Amino acid sequence: MKGLLPQQVKDAKAQLILGNTYHLGTRPGKDLLNKFEGLHNFMQWDRALLTDSGGFQMVSLLELAEITEEGVKFKSPYDGSECMLTPEESIEIQNAIGADIMMQLDDVVDVKETDYERFKTATYRTTRWLDRCMKANKNPDRQNLFPIIQGGLFPDLRKISLEQLIARDAPGYAIGGLSGGEDKDKFWPTIHLCTDHLPKNKPRYCMGVGFAVDLVVCCAMGVDMFDCVFPTRTARFGCALVDNGQINLKSREFMSDFIPIDEKCDCTTCQNYTRAYLHTIVTKETVACHLLSIHNIAYQMRLMKNIRESIKKGCFVEFVQDFMSTYYKNQEYPQWVVDCLAAVNITLKK
Repeated sequence: MKGLLPQQVKDAKAQLILGNTYHLGTRPGKDLLNKFEGLHNFMQWDRALLTDSGGFQMVSLLELAEITEEGVKFKSPYDGSECMLTPEESIEIQNAIGADIMMQLDDVVDVKETDYERFKTATYRTTRWLDRCMKANKNPDRQNLFPIIQGGLFPDLRKISLEQLIARDAPGYAIGGLSGGEDKDKFWPTIHLCTDHLPKNKPRYCMGVGFAVDLVVCCAMGVDMFDCVFPTRTARFGCALVDNGQINLKSREFMSDFIPIDEKCDCTTCQNYTRAYLHTIVTKETVACHLLSIHNIAYQMRLMKNIRESIKKGCFVEFVQDFMSTYYKNQEYPQWVVDCLAAVNITLKK
């Protein structure tokens, strides 16, 4: 949500936002958040709030991180001091944030890693850490703790993780360890395996997925929730999301283009500004990131709303077919998309 006010995020029809446990635990910190009785009050957000565990950032952003049974040991980027994030500390920070949905601290391994034994260790450790997180949760009646399915791209390890975490009877489940640059031919079967086994009456959350095609195919496989920095990050590079992908407003072709990003979009950016204006300021003025972020989030919200409505009306198959024919207009469908949708009995139009 970088650069946007909570009200603008609400205006884009967002019902749930993600708070970053690592950054919030560092600043403003759990003591101040406790004084304000949580992040909802602190930032004036009166809708649902989800938090990650804090572990992923500590592994991905810092120069030194070591995972042991106790937790994630890392070097602080602020003062170089050595710190330890344990499952208990992760939950204590998330309790202070007051998230409606919290994530367990899990043992994250780069999905492109090939060491089977490392993934096996991470799979079992994630279960042990879940038990510690559940025990540490002070507010199980109002803060829902989601386990994270691990196991990399190894079906046997995914099945072990699924069996162990489903046995904990959580309010919802996350599919973790993907969206890290893995081959799509391995990405979708892993998602499909997880959704086939996860309870149908509880939310299924696929972490880190945000590209429109990925959202549609994952919904087809039975995923309910997603998060991704993509809409706002790509906005900062001058890119706007549209029905057939995205347009790069830095391109000179938009210099004299006096239509909105999307004439069908009702976001405040499309209602008030042209592609030509945005071309003039993208990657130069901070306000450009702001305007494109508003549009991109509105696009994502509209896409998910259309998916929900098509399911309610019993025309989801037709929605997927129409979406893909528009997105890949005058192009061949990627084979992984064809194979994935065929696995859930959706045949794309020629």
